Amino acid sequence: MGRGKVELKRIENKINRQVTFSKRRSGLLKKAHEISVLCDADVGLIIFSAKGKLFEYSTTSCMERILERYERYSYAERQLVAADIDSQGRWTLEHVKLKARLEVLERNQRHFMGEDLDTLSVKELQSLEHQLDSALKHIRSRKNQLMNESISELQKKVRSQFLHQGKKPTYYIV
Repeated sequence: MGRGKVELKRIENKINRQVTFSKRRSGLLKKAHEISVLCDADVGLIIFSAKGKLFEYSTTSCMERILERYERYSYAERQLVAADIDSQGRWTLEHVKLKARLEVLERNQRHFMGEDLDTLSVKELQSLEHQLDSALKHIRSRKNQLMNESISELQKKVRSQFLHQGKKPTYYIV
């Protein structure tokens, strides 16, 4: 019988977190050994605990050889990727970035419209509320500014009409 899926989030209880770390670390080390034996693969595994303690496993006697090999491969891979991107043109990469940006903007717009809020956490909802409050303040400020300018213009017109007619105004619009 299989185990249920565990929700992946930080374990708040320090003791439980340490026990889980220890068990899962052992499991990772065991899996690293198994894949190296079964598949004749060079494996290097580095784990740092929350307290900074180092745990490592390597199939060869020297982790440094595996790391050097990784560095050589990583550098060569980066060069190939850079050359490939240049040969295909930067447009494909730019298209992907713009498409992702569009999706984010559309999602944000839906959130601002009050849609798809079920996926947001309390912290995200609070941030959204703060953004909406701030936007509302700016809107009210701009509206008040326009209304005051309009009132000022109307007052000028009333004064000029009275002066044009040669009469003194007995009241003003306030």
